[in-house]
Amino acid sequence: MTTGDGVLAEAGRRRSFAVISHPDAGKSTLTEALALHARVISDAGAVHGKGGRRGVVSDWLELEKARGISITSAALQFSYRDTVINLLDTPGHADFSEDTYRVLSAVDSAVMLLDAAKGLEPQTLKLFDVCRHRGIPVLTFVNKWDRPGREALELCDELVERIGLQPMPLTWPVGEAGHFRGVLDVADGSFVRYQRTAGGATVAAEERLSSAAAEAEAGEDWVRAGEELELLAESGGEFDAQRFLAGEATPMLFGAAVLNVGVRHLLDLLVELAPRPTPRLDADGEPRPLDADFSAFVFKVQTGMDRAHRDQVAFARVCSGVFERGMVVTNATTKRPFATKYAQQVFGQQRSTVDTAYPGDVIGLVNASALRVGDTLYAGKPAVRFPGLPSFAPAHFAVARPTDLSRAKQFRKGVDQLGSEGVVQVLTSDLRGDAAPVFAAVGPMQFEVAAHRLEHEFSCPVRLDRLPYTAARRLADPAQRSLVDSGRRSEVLTRTDGVDLALFDDEMAMRILLRHHPDLALEPLVAEG
Repeated sequence: MTTGDGVLAEAGRRRSFAVISHPDAGKSTLTEALALHARVISDAGAVHGKGGRRGVVSDWLELEKARGISITSAALQFSYRDTVINLLDTPGHADFSEDTYRVLSAVDSAVMLLDAAKGLEPQTLKLFDVCRHRGIPVLTFVNKWDRPGREALELCDELVERIGLQPMPLTWPVGEAGHFRGVLDVADGSFVRYQRTAGGATVAAEERLSSAAAEAEAGEDWVRAGEELELLAESGGEFDAQRFLAGEATPMLFGAAVLNVGVRHLLDLLVELAPRPTPRLDADGEPRPLDADFSAFVFKVQTGMDRAHRDQVAFARVCSGVFERGMVVTNATTKRPFATKYAQQVFGQQRSTVDTAYPGDVIGLVNASALRVGDTLYAGKPAVRFPGLPSFAPAHFAVARPTDLSRAKQFRKGVDQLGSEGVVQVLTSDLRGDAAPVFAAVGPMQFEVAAHRLEHEFSCPVRLDRLPYTAARRLADPAQRSLVDSGRRSEVLTRTDGVDLALFDDEMAMRILLRHHPDLALEPLVAEG
């Protein structure tokens, strides 16, 4: 059994972070490049499997491969140097932001990926706000410097002006975007030049040159890089670890993930700078010591990872103590025991048995049909429960019906599965019945994913009939259900967690009903927690 000091030492070796960005900024490509530099894969795949290469390990769903975008988060655990990396790739599309926000509850830091040509985009801004709200420090990696883009100083100004985050460059590009010569390593003032590889499938070799040699090699580009760094230093851009951890400033690096350029710098800095696991606050606001008895919370549930077995995997972040495979833990939600015989380390779709895990680790619990997103698992006494994860306010609604009524059993099983994973929120009512559940979504692409999975995983094609509702509120008093159901442009449906949702065609329809029934108890649905 690992001692308390041993737990703290192991926790100190963990780095758990998420990669966040707007769609098409290169998250999955960067994730692949990080794994390549850690030597856990021998060659990097490509989104869409371009150029005859395999697809990226973090995009394993068939729909992800076909669309070339991440539609579900993915966990990758691997070792680099003496550090255990728990890397969570997130969907960038706003329609899947609920999944991304849940992932951010399970990490200690984040890498914010910026497109060199586009800078801060709307979804990136939203995700940064979540990081700031949760106190998650952010490192910034400016990607695609091998393509034409904006000025490096202009991108720095945007960080300051739009989100109040001071950039602290640790590498700086030599050569403008689209004419990438290499980077100036701020730590020692050297010039790092890269040798490109075919399609970026393997690690790009690096060569370091002294400042004098760099000036002879890169000329005006080197001189300009040094001058720009001096300007930033004068405006508060020198590195300060405390400002980074406080969320006031961001270490900044430049590169091109598709060519594996600048990625090693990022991986090394994550090991050196990213925060270690710290005591997590429980539902009562009390910190859970890292060396207390085992505890963890479920932030994601996924099925369909193993087509041969269709098993369900619950992803849990270890918060305290030592996890040992086979231990029996308690689910704080149901108060029932849960056996952990089938526990795995996850690397994209690939899985291997894990015998022990420590604070900061992400473990996959297989055959976990009894677990739901937000559940707390713990061993020993006293009991502990961590704050639940939010369900977002849906804005799109559709009635789901199987196109083949003989597949009704498969339909019900599939709908239950999608609801437990949070792919969509599943709503029902006595009026509609279980045969016609309503799918509620943050964005319409969730409907596409739900329909695709029902057809391909459960052999049950469905028809989705869109409903006109655009506004949703929580009905605080179930006795008032008839007031909403009696309206021509509203109805009440019950979510699988027991919450009654009052749905309206639009805000005007809701205000009209409230005018006639001012005592109607409607409450906003949380959008982030």
